[in-house]
Amino acid sequence: MKEFFTFDLKHLRGDLFGGLTAGIVALPLALAFGVSSGLGPSAGLYGAIFLSFFAALFGGTSTQISGPTAPMTAVSMVFIAEIISNFDGNIEKALPTILSVFLLSGILQVGIGIIGLGKYIRYIPYPVVSGFMTAIGVIILVTQIPPSFGYYPKEDAKYVEQFKPLAEEIILENILKDEMNEGILVLEDFKTTIERAGQITEDEILTESQTLAGKNASGVIGTIRTLPKIFAGINLLEVGLAFFTIFIIYGFKRITTIVPSTLVALFIVSGLAIGFDIPYRPISAIPSGLPLPKLSLFSTFGFDTFTKYIFTAITLAFLGAIDSLLTSVVSDNMTKTVHKPNKELIGQGIGNSIGAIFGGIPGAGATIRTVVNINAGGKTRLSGMIAGLLLLIILLALGPIASKIPAAVLAGILITVGIGVMDYKGLKAIPAMPRGEVIILIIVLVLSTFWNLVYAVGIGLVIASLMFMKKIGDLTSESLNVIPFNPEEVWEDEKGIQKTLANKIFIKHIDGPLFFGSTSKFTETAKQIPKSVSTLIIRLDKVPYLDQSGLYALESVILELAQQGKKILLVGAAKQPKYMMERIDIIPDLIPNSQLFDQFDQCFEWLKKENI
Repeated sequence: MKEFFTFDLKHLRGDLFGGLTAGIVALPLALAFGVSSGLGPSAGLYGAIFLSFFAALFGGTSTQISGPTAPMTAVSMVFIAEIISNFDGNIEKALPTILSVFLLSGILQVGIGIIGLGKYIRYIPYPVVSGFMTAIGVIILVTQIPPSFGYYPKEDAKYVEQFKPLAEEIILENILKDEMNEGILVLEDFKTTIERAGQITEDEILTESQTLAGKNASGVIGTIRTLPKIFAGINLLEVGLAFFTIFIIYGFKRITTIVPSTLVALFIVSGLAIGFDIPYRPISAIPSGLPLPKLSLFSTFGFDTFTKYIFTAITLAFLGAIDSLLTSVVSDNMTKTVHKPNKELIGQGIGNSIGAIFGGIPGAGATIRTVVNINAGGKTRLSGMIAGLLLLIILLALGPIASKIPAAVLAGILITVGIGVMDYKGLKAIPAMPRGEVIILIIVLVLSTFWNLVYAVGIGLVIASLMFMKKIGDLTSESLNVIPFNPEEVWEDEKGIQKTLANKIFIKHIDGPLFFGSTSKFTETAKQIPKSVSTLIIRLDKVPYLDQSGLYALESVILELAQQGKKILLVGAAKQPKYMMERIDIIPDLIPNSQLFDQFDQCFEWLKKENI
């Protein structure tokens, strides 16, 4: 614990400039991601403050700047919309459940770091990552079309009107469910039901209708479904603010990159809108004062939440881990340092857990902000802590002013984020990629965009794993050759075998791991050996790994040959395969130690000694 509170102040000046610069860059993104998540700009700002500070304090990457990121926000956005709809569109009622899931994901992230899984996360296949990141970009781009054009489905009276009949049905169903829970037999007591139905107000029906309208118009499919309405009611003022923001972000980069173009766009466009008193739509109000803990989340943090949302929490935890460790690698390359992956995940988990308690959305290590920090002179974890403190100061001093930022400006910022997060390298490489990898990329991209981000990644990983195992199995099977003595086919150290042994000896070469993907070909060995052969030599020199399926396949072949009175010799068994064979007593019960050889020369001497 002592190392957490011991700071290297040699680089204080660089850390100060790096942290301040990264904090300034993080401000507009934190606000934008908060709005995009559905919890409002304050949630993004709270997440950035606590995650940046505590991930830096406890993490394992000295220059990492953490906060809300596009992938984490995209997954959170879908989950938040689902929970809010379950609570009749009431964010206040849904918030404890939402935050309890965020807290659970942070705790899981700490657990991932403690048990040491950080070093394995890098093994996720590139096509899965590429398809997922491109889908994130598409989701952000599409879902920002409505606010960029000034369209909000819950405020479209004609659109909401369509859902009133369904809203009335849902309200009545809820009344019946409540009566059943209260033990009221509806068939015997219609009077109570009728009275309660008569107490339904127009405001309740309108609220439920707005919830249904928002749910129907959410996500990529919902946005596409409402495109005619969006384009029919374009608000040219909001469109102008959004596209002017985008123009400045891309245009200012051509002038200089010293000042973040996103921040410049935020100040210029917001300043013009406020200064000229343009009738724009502002973002939701940001509470002034210190963030307060949302203790109500602990009322829902229990077994029910765990069982219902554990998969979502796991997804957020692993996605945050991947996002953070990829940024850690970028940091290492720039600073010539080596990060501690498991410690980094513990820091990220602590930051996300504390952020959830204070109402913040989850995040991860942010590549752009980390690069900005390093380029501005950041050297130690103090820079990340300073970035978090700067955002806290901005919240306390400028919260009311920030509440006046036009919603269209943040939509424009998010559009540039969506464009930037897509994996163009992977898309350009599709013509040259193996067909299997292209299929995985497209499946993950399509399913993530139009169905479910969580399931899409899971399906992509399963398909990638199956394809990998089949490929390895095929390659291994090709090497499972059973050959008699033939000078043109034997390995170099086998050429000394006398030709008189040609009809007595078969040699089996295994090149690669013997696992469940290659066992079917291996079990054909016994059928390929002529009855005249008295000895089978199995070469395990190139077998680095033997799994349980391969072990039993090997045992089955040895037993069958032993029953035929043939001798089996093993050559070059590595430590792991040998240990596996000893576990089930293949060695020494079926193959005595005298028939186990490290080198083929030893085997050759044994053959001569035994007069084979």
